[in-house]
Amino acid sequence: MREKIKISELPDFDMAEHIKTEADIAAYLNMVLEEGDGAELAHALGVIARAKGMAEIAEKSGITREALYKALRPNAQPRFDTVNKVMQAMGVKLQARV
Repeated sequence: MREKIKISELPDFDMAEHIKTEADIAAYLNMVLEEGDGAELAHALGVIARAKGMAEIAEKSGITREALYKALRPNAQPRFDTVNKVMQAMGVKLQARV
């Protein structure tokens, strides 16, 4: 019989540790965009920013690190211009398709 594992003993899952390539970023963002939840998009952008380096994204977007952490935290509702700047800094863009 296998030994039981307590939930509290399981390691925390951090999506940022699994984002390695531009294709990973695109796949993750597409999955989140399909859900249509703005707060989840903000969170996903925060995860990607941590994976790529928050300081790098802050510098490229022209937004301070502190403001990025605040705008991209779970359940945040960032303005579109913030989302757009962050996505440009990450090298991705939103597209409308029929």
